[in-house]
Amino acid sequence: MELSEGRKKVVVFDYGFGNVRSAERALARAGADVEITRDFDTAMNADGLLVPGVGAFAACMRGLKEARGDWIIGRRLSGGRPVMGICVGMQILFARGIEHGVETEGLDEWPGAVEPLQAAVVPHMGWNTVDAPADSRLFAGLAPDARFYFVHSYAVQDWSLEVHNPALSAPRVTWSTHGKPFVAAVENGALWGTQFHPEKSGDAGAQLLTNWIGTL
Repeated sequence: MELSEGRKKVVVFDYGFGNVRSAERALARAGADVEITRDFDTAMNADGLLVPGVGAFAACMRGLKEARGDWIIGRRLSGGRPVMGICVGMQILFARGIEHGVETEGLDEWPGAVEPLQAAVVPHMGWNTVDAPADSRLFAGLAPDARFYFVHSYAVQDWSLEVHNPALSAPRVTWSTHGKPFVAAVENGALWGTQFHPEKSGDAGAQLLTNWIGTL
């Protein structure tokens, strides 16, 4: 794929789970050259890799492994190459997912478990605000009351990763609340993720994707 001058190339990883066309359109509007593919070399060499995800944690993990996505993500991160997960595409970056009492291993890039939401109404479907750190790059330029679109029944509700090396930046963790607080987004070196769908989140989501592309 030939790049337009000055535009970053982003691959939307197509492993069978996720609305890849919506992600492609949103990233293109945000200023990226976008390709939907599971081709190994293309995914490895892109400026940014976006991992979508819709459905069950276990099924997404199976599909990702069948497409060698787990290996691609690991190799990219070992070289400091940016990766961003969306919805279940973020959830699978954690150590494990627990659905209907069944535990499935995730990619273990972050510690923690994806567990059922503790709320009166599940799924959490619709618009909600988030509580982002003041120094967040992902949410830069967005109003504190900006709203994002969520569709999920599971989330990470405890964050346990601490950084004790002063030479390393601590992860920036953004929270939202549905019943109880849950992790809505993470910025951790080259690895970022959102529980909500920026591609469905209107102007706020477009600004967020523009912010990510600007870091590539």
